[in-house]
Amino acid sequence: MGNKFICMTKNDSMNVGIGSKSKRGSMSKKRSSMEEESLHKKALASSTSCLKDLKMGPCLGGLDLVLPEFLESIKMKKFVLIHGEGFGAWCWYKTIALLEESGLPIALDLTGSGIDLTDTNNVTTLADYSKPLIEHLQNLPEDEKQWRGLHVVRLGTFPSEDSKAVFLCATMISDGQRPFDVFAEELGSAELFMQESKFLIYGNGKEKPPTGFMFEKQQLQGLYFNQSPSKDVALAMVSMRPAPLGPMMETLSLSSQKYGVGRRFYIQTLDNHALSPDVQEKLVRENPPEGVYKIKGSDQCPFFSKPQSLHKILLDIAQIA
Repeated sequence: MGNKFICMTKNDSMNVGIGSKSKRGSMSKKRSSMEEESLHKKALASSTSCLKDLKMGPCLGGLDLVLPEFLESIKMKKFVLIHGEGFGAWCWYKTIALLEESGLPIALDLTGSGIDLTDTNNVTTLADYSKPLIEHLQNLPEDEKQWRGLHVVRLGTFPSEDSKAVFLCATMISDGQRPFDVFAEELGSAELFMQESKFLIYGNGKEKPPTGFMFEKQQLQGLYFNQSPSKDVALAMVSMRPAPLGPMMETLSLSSQKYGVGRRFYIQTLDNHALSPDVQEKLVRENPPEGVYKIKGSDQCPFFSKPQSLHKILLDIAQIA
């Protein structure tokens, strides 16, 4: 059951109206809200099962995993995978399957994401949004709190000074900045965006400030998934949820005692239409991490488009003393 949705053959995908143009042509261009909701729930259920018990096998499209010689030295490392805006723990299913060979991967749903039932419109601060991550770290056994784990983040939150944080084409910002500031050159000022963007969601009514944003499917495919396999795009289309706007607009106060001493690494993706390589270079230049890695041919979602390249880099970072 866990692999059922992920592992569809081409013929299977036609049966649900994903793979065949003729099938799509015979269907109405817009599913009813009931059908969309049903498909959404099935996708989330399947991806959640994957996170629990997916193992390496043919369902990953024939990925060949060659274990490096240093693998024994990083056995049982903990990897905490944190998704970006709009996504959920489900997006890491390939990475989890690969990392299970060398560690203990954990993927979290941030508040209002994935299968977390919180209404996105009620997530107004970064503290609200990152609460599952903070609680996970605080609830670790005492002997594990000092254990150097590896946290892969898609939003600019830094989990622990005892960990390595890997920013995967993410908004690695500095003290006094907002995550939105990273996109200011492309989207204009925050004030202009709040007034004119057609992707905003007004969960509390038009007369009040917007509470979230969600790109249309056509924009999502062009921005996020320009190099990703079609089956992963299909999964994302029915699994993504609106992103809370409040955390993106919050000015961060990052102390040098915590954020400043943490070990940060950055992974750039060079065919990224959402966060361009130039913007990624600027982030690295203005807030230098300990190490910078690059993945060629990857879009905003290397866990879909280049899972093996991403896996190799994570193992390389994990072995750094």
